[in-house]
Amino acid sequence: MSPRPPGSRLVAGNWKLYKTNDEAQALARALLDKLAPGCDVVLCPPFTALAELHYLLAGTKIGLGGQNLFWEEEGAYTGEVSGAMLRSAGCSHVIVGHSERRQMFGETDATVAKKTRAALDAGLTPIVCVGETLEEREGNRTAEVVTRQFERGPATIAGPDAARIVLAYEPVWAIGTGRNATPQQAAEVHALLRSRARAAWGDASDRLRILYGGSVKPDNAAALFAEPELDGALVGGASLKPETFLPIVEAACF
Repeated sequence: MSPRPPGSRLVAGNWKLYKTNDEAQALARALLDKLAPGCDVVLCPPFTALAELHYLLAGTKIGLGGQNLFWEEEGAYTGEVSGAMLRSAGCSHVIVGHSERRQMFGETDATVAKKTRAALDAGLTPIVCVGETLEEREGNRTAEVVTRQFERGPATIAGPDAARIVLAYEPVWAIGTGRNATPQQAAEVHALLRSRARAAWGDASDRLRILYGGSVKPDNAAALFAEPELDGALVGGASLKPETFLPIVEAACF
């Protein structure tokens, strides 16, 4: 499979635990005023802002995503959100298995697999995250860890549904630590994931997009996206301001 051109990339902004409703609307409006993406752009605000942004983004080129979901459709699960609820709030995408969910909230490869299945069943595109810690990187276990997370998580999906999955490689050691993966390091893991996807899914992997999520910023975006293995980015802190998010979109999409 040959890497896709820039116009087919995806850039997702993960707003994490930031932005009240008013702040979310202000940021979305600021992006709409200047953003004419040549590729897919998705904003993932807090749950509380989804409905407001759905109305604001309707009819535009910017999509909407959730930051998490539960694997059951409904039930006595206080504080959880289902895939159907995200769809009804206007979402097309959802982040699954982010490193912060794994580290702080005990998510495992098994729960990532269940959430991926739930997202697909609800008609959502799951952005499934994988990545190694600093200890694992320094122990030369990157390939082992990333392969395990892929095989026990998204690779459990079989058949045509596999073509709807997006992967995101987020080296945990390069998120908010001041350390960055080089473009070559990122490309190596993307190539590894692509080969594992081909082995697991065959032709269904031909449309697979693999995003990079290791502290993407305006000053490293161009170098990262010069690597054809990178099909876009999952952007955290830099997605919270137009002046930092817009240059990343420009670097990825044009």
